Amino acid sequence: MRDRRRLGQAGERAAVAFLERCGYRVLERNYRCRYGEIDCVAVHRGTLVFLEIKTRSSLAYGPPHEAVDLRKRRRLTRIARHYARQRGFLDVPQRFDVVSVHWEDGRPRIELFQNAFDALD
Repeated sequence: MRDRRRLGQAGERAAVAFLERCGYRVLERNYRCRYGEIDCVAVHRGTLVFLEIKTRSSLAYGPPHEAVDLRKRRRLTRIARHYARQRGFLDVPQRFDVVSVHWEDGRPRIELFQNAFDALD
């Protein structure tokens, strides 16, 4: 469990550095509320972006981004709505991005999926 947690934290750090190089301005990391947690909230080109970061050390179970299933998307939508309400972002364009981090030879291979899914009810 500790190794998995460390892997996830390292993946999040690498992803956030990558996002910042791509012009994202990170507002919050690991935003928690009663509905759950979002890994990262950022602004990119005037859009509020909710980011789910998935990290894996192996592709044996598929690429990391495939772990963002329907149930996870519903939960992220609920958390994002709560965040936008609480922080006064209801009138700002919003989207969901997914960052996939796969460690190869001790280095992160990062893929960004912008507008990965639409908000769900």
